[in-house]
Amino acid sequence: MDKKRLFKIMTHANREAIADMAEKIKRKHSIVIVKEPSKTLALIKMRESVKSSLFYMGEVIVAECIVELDRVKGMAVSMGNDFEKILNMAVIDAACNKGVFEEEATLLALEKEQLIKAQKENAMHLKTMVNFTSMDSAISMDSAISMDSGISADSGVSTDSGVSANRRVSAESGVTK
Repeated sequence: MDKKRLFKIMTHANREAIADMAEKIKRKHSIVIVKEPSKTLALIKMRESVKSSLFYMGEVIVAECIVELDRVKGMAVSMGNDFEKILNMAVIDAACNKGVFEEEATLLALEKEQLIKAQKENAMHLKTMVNFTSMDSAISMDSAISMDSGISADSGVSTDSGVSANRRVSAESGVTK
């Protein structure tokens, strides 16, 4: 499993599941903490959509930790300040780096749960999504109704009052034409 996928799963998993996997590793291997879990700041890099240039949106608090498992290093960095979880994530990373991680099936099950949860959440958001094409047709219907009632869509002035329906105010100059 590649690192990006591994850390995405572990970051979104609950701390108990990560702790259970790390405990199994700790029982079999010696763990040395190289860098204690600590808070630090990280810059959030974003890509601007018009010119596709990179910029730093701001800073976020992250927790980081480095461990050594039988002389093989593992590290973890994640948003927030859950030191226990970040330590366990670093242990799992070290086990993966050494090639002794045996809980890939557990990670795949966690990933499946996370996917189902994300799909349910997306479905919930889709229920509240506004369909702008139906709003455009509703506005068109309102315009058609107002035309039938003698109100001009161009000027907003009733044609029954003797004022021309072609009268418009220029948006740029504010001059009536």
